[in-house]
Amino acid sequence: MTILITGSSRGIGAELAVEFARDNHKLLLVSRSRKQLQAVVERCNTISGKELAHALVFDINELENLGEEFLTQIKKYTDTIDGIVNNAGFLVRKPFEETTQNEINQTFSANLFAPANLIKNALPFLRKSVHAHVVNITSMAGFQGSSKFNGLSFYSASKAALSSLTECLAEEFKEEGISFNGLGLGAVQTEMLAEAFPGFKAPVSPEEMAGFIKWFTLNGHKFFNGKHLPVSLSTP
Repeated sequence: MTILITGSSRGIGAELAVEFARDNHKLLLVSRSRKQLQAVVERCNTISGKELAHALVFDINELENLGEEFLTQIKKYTDTIDGIVNNAGFLVRKPFEETTQNEINQTFSANLFAPANLIKNALPFLRKSVHAHVVNITSMAGFQGSSKFNGLSFYSASKAALSSLTECLAEEFKEEGISFNGLGLGAVQTEMLAEAFPGFKAPVSPEEMAGFIKWFTLNGHKFFNGKHLPVSLSTP
């Protein structure tokens, strides 16, 4: 299968790429961090023993204006995409009153508009798959009824919006055989979490979460469509 992963230069995205490489899936790895991304590509290709992973150095926040450039990169490697994991995200932890309009725009651009535009651009490739599955990585922070944290108002709102979009797209494209699901992750020990919550120790490692996301990307559409599923050790 051909899998596209955003935010794949570090954290969960990088470990997820490695997990797919172990099973010899073709990988389109997207990040704007060229040096880090290339290191992940080389790691994946070493594991698989084949040149299956390819770097797409691109800022997905620019997709609205540079969509054709992005499509040109994809076409160099494939005409079909079987799975997308919208993993890239942006988090700034600040009190509601102190969050600037620029930070709000960045948050919604990275967590809602970028994955939406990526899906829109990728539709011709998804339509050529036997049964494509798009997995949007959301957050327990945006899950209705879950515990909320001070300083994450706009991050939570943007992830909740992505969850709602996921439900809408599942309905809109169900007749075309494209499934959409969201995974609302709890705390995972990533660089982004450490930057936002210094000293906090999450109960799940990126490697552990990556293993689950890989399974879900390959199999989740057999059981779910249009769902936002909590992936957390805490209740609510």
